[in-house]
Amino acid sequence: MGSFARIILLVFIYCTPVLIFAVSCQSQSDYATGTKGEVNYLLYENEPSRTEKERRWKEGFAYVTKVIDGDTFWVDNGTESFKVRFIGIDAPEIRNSRWKEKGYYAQEAKEYVRSQTEHQWVRLEFDVQAMDKYKRKLAYIHLEDGTFLNASLVEQGYAVVDTYPPNVKYVELFTDLQKQARETQKGLWEELSE
Repeated sequence: MGSFARIILLVFIYCTPVLIFAVSCQSQSDYATGTKGEVNYLLYENEPSRTEKERRWKEGFAYVTKVIDGDTFWVDNGTESFKVRFIGIDAPEIRNSRWKEKGYYAQEAKEYVRSQTEHQWVRLEFDVQAMDKYKRKLAYIHLEDGTFLNASLVEQGYAVVDTYPPNVKYVELFTDLQKQARETQKGLWEELSE
């Protein structure tokens, strides 16, 4: 093999990884956002930028990134991600744990919350106690269209009333809605009629 062929081969061997890396970085940047040179890789293609999340947080909104079950989800406010537990209600458990068994209507409750909130903006309303012993923020959830999600979950039979003082701001509303859901056998109350 001639010296020219060796040079071409060496250039090819050493430059190919650099070219592959450059092409890889370019394709990833198509899904990146950020300012001042920072890059945030997005898990969801249409997820808003960190700047947008920070701006909306100042307006009282948080962006839901993942639904855990019928009464818990993750939000991002642009500076941090945190878990939120809905105040005043309890949806059936999605799986068995040390404390609770998997509940009837759990998957339906999770899917309802997912359809209403995942990759959407919500307004979090806090009560007296803002965090529980598991370090989850405790909140009443309001959708952008004004729907009070905690109340809707009880009204549709996806959750039951479960209040703990001092967070009892809507206990009467939730109790009335649960009574109606039970009487009309909505959602998880349907099991009682069988």
